[in-house]
Amino acid sequence: MTTKKVRWGVIGCGNVTEVKSVPAYQQIDGFEVISVMRRDLDLAEDYAKRHKIKSFSNKAEDLIYSPDIDAIYIATPPDTHHHYALEVAKAGKICCIEKPMAPSYNECLEILEAFNKKNISLFVAYYRRSLPRFEKVKSLLDNETTGTIRHINWQFHKPANDIDISQKYNWRTDKKIAYGGYYDDLASHGLDLFTHLLGDIKNVSGISSNQQGFYSAMDAITGNWIHENGITGSGYWNFGAFERKDEVEIIGSKGKIAFSVFNEAPIRIITSTKQESIVIENPKHIQYYHVENMKNALQNNTKHPSTGKTATHTAWVMDKMLGKIQ
Repeated sequence: MTTKKVRWGVIGCGNVTEVKSVPAYQQIDGFEVISVMRRDLDLAEDYAKRHKIKSFSNKAEDLIYSPDIDAIYIATPPDTHHHYALEVAKAGKICCIEKPMAPSYNECLEILEAFNKKNISLFVAYYRRSLPRFEKVKSLLDNETTGTIRHINWQFHKPANDIDISQKYNWRTDKKIAYGGYYDDLASHGLDLFTHLLGDIKNVSGISSNQQGFYSAMDAITGNWIHENGITGSGYWNFGAFERKDEVEIIGSKGKIAFSVFNEAPIRIITSTKQESIVIENPKHIQYYHVENMKNALQNNTKHPSTGKTATHTAWVMDKMLGKIQ
């Protein structure tokens, strides 16, 4: 794939694709989105017209097995990722899967094995690994700006939203699709990022519960872990608190670095001798650098930061913390 333009098909046309991802694919030189799929054919046609994509379908197989498509971006809810990913592997095509890679660690393993057997590139849309603001955090850590790293802590909580309180159906809080509820969707971003910043995790434990009873999934999770290099970690995620908070602190021997996973708050560096704030804005299409790194991996044989292997490790961390695996 060194010189050939990569022609993409997109399975699923939900909110994540409107601004965050698909426009990024369309902006990258060497990539082209030529077809989209949505179960409702009228909505698929509407999406294709609005994004100036030449073909559409309500059948995923039309894209997966099309000779005119080289790669598939799976952007459906997580409970369908496993099925579609195995079909894409069977078709022998490059794939990018929205995060989380699948609802369970075991399903992620099966997906990873299918692509490894055919030596096909598999990416996962943990795009924060590619964002400039977090690459800056990584460089600060690598340069030991705050000394030797000892511990990382993430506090994330938010109030219940109107959908939660009304108890209307939401797949994000259906434990059959996402056992951890919003934790699966949101905490996965941060925990995946932490392994990018600090290395893989070797041991993890946690406690989870449903405190509010608004939906079937968990809404309160706490966890502790240790990275392979000995750095310890802790975090809690609560989706029924009185206010929103999203703060990570990385504690070193000579200071700390603080930042937000989701907000564009300044990166703060605090030591005994100075305090510094660094502002780095995210791109309009937040997956742009993730997609650009996929192009570089495919055409220039560079290493992409978010692959099936790294996402499978994140799934293991998540399932261990939720007590889904021992």
